[in-house]
Amino acid sequence: MTLKMPWFVRRLISTEYMVKKDMQRGDIPGNKEAYGKTVRIAVPAVIEMVTIALMDMIDIAMVGRGVGEHAVSAVGITGQPRMLVFSVFMAINVALTAIIARKKGEGDMDAAKSCLRHGLLVSFLVGIKMTILAVLIARPLMSFAGAHPENISDATIYFQITSLFLLFQVITSAICVAQRVIGNTKVVMKINITAKVVSVILNFLLIEGRFGFPRMEVEGVAWARSIATGVACLLAIISIMHKDSPLRLTLKDNWRFEISMLKSMGKLTGKGMFEQVFLRFGFFAYAIVIARLGSDDFAAHVIAMQLMVLSFTFADGIGAATTSLVGQNLGKKRPDLSIMYGKIGMRLAIVCAAVLSTACILFRYQFAAIFANYPHIITTTAGLILILAYILPIQTSQLVMAGSLRGAGDAGYVAMTMFVSVAILRPLLAFLMAFVFGFGLTGAWLAIIVDQLVRLIMLFTRFARGRWTTAKV
Repeated sequence: MTLKMPWFVRRLISTEYMVKKDMQRGDIPGNKEAYGKTVRIAVPAVIEMVTIALMDMIDIAMVGRGVGEHAVSAVGITGQPRMLVFSVFMAINVALTAIIARKKGEGDMDAAKSCLRHGLLVSFLVGIKMTILAVLIARPLMSFAGAHPENISDATIYFQITSLFLLFQVITSAICVAQRVIGNTKVVMKINITAKVVSVILNFLLIEGRFGFPRMEVEGVAWARSIATGVACLLAIISIMHKDSPLRLTLKDNWRFEISMLKSMGKLTGKGMFEQVFLRFGFFAYAIVIARLGSDDFAAHVIAMQLMVLSFTFADGIGAATTSLVGQNLGKKRPDLSIMYGKIGMRLAIVCAAVLSTACILFRYQFAAIFANYPHIITTTAGLILILAYILPIQTSQLVMAGSLRGAGDAGYVAMTMFVSVAILRPLLAFLMAFVFGFGLTGAWLAIIVDQLVRLIMLFTRFARGRWTTAKV
């Protein structure tokens, strides 16, 4: 005897109700086919991102246990400055995502490979200049980010060493983005997990000095990360040189710039750049507010953020699948399927959020104790994790919706959303809640809830109206 789902559950999860009849352009796949296709692309991406996040946590735990909370703050405070430097390349990746996904859907892999070549060339040329700039301005940038006298030297060293390998990182990032959007998430998973294993092993050897290696503390973390970045770059290049790769590139290909492709990429890169500027400005300003609360609070913040990043990876992995399927189906002239796959991604993300929120509530003290030795930091971190439990359902939904819009090429609206919620609301509310109203670190984290909620409302409104299905790339 087969059990029937209650009607309200069926209406919520069944593909037959996800697209209005007047919008359907053909047959709508059944639940098994549609969910199965999403999961097959999403699972390797989720495994990859979760594994990387867990290994990053191990890195932070090694630093905290082996050196101390001041070292955790030193490594943590470089996060937003590094992302600020990297933002221009993330904007280029927005263009790669939309164009390659659309060309894959159209069956034009020559154009997809041309887009990747242009992305690599632009990233290489810009990467050289950004590497030099990042190394030269490292110390004043760390000071501006809120580094304190006890950790600014370590933060500067860490930032300079990792910046030397920026070029390797941007090349890897461009290749991995291209592989993801054509659905080749298993290759990206192997590249990044291998690199992180190398990083964890080197951290074990270099932070405290084991098996004859020198004790390098924060500098050891920097070299471990940098060497792992080089390994990832090598593996990424090998992945697109393989004869069976759909994105195979060779030295015999046309590596000259083409005006038509540069124009297409330039339009989307510009919109992506606005998004990244707003994101990095907002996150940077928010990090400065947190840093002003002192090293102990910042250490608790860095630890809690590790769990937020971990939770983010589940939604981001699902979002990678959604982005790919949305873009490809728009290329196939099936906007109805793009809407369907966007909604499937949101439902899967909410299920993940429910599980993660429950884990946050039940195990918040145990998680905090992994990274910190001092009871007051553990207590503070546990309080932040409790707030995170309420953030997760909002965060996961808006992340998948943003991925759907990016996959469609509607990067301009995503940029506007980030301007309102991240660049303005988050740092402003964090400052008011932390200092004006006197709620300190807890108040700054409550500001994240407002930021995420505003993002969710704006992105959901855009997604529901469906105008993004007509975006041009």
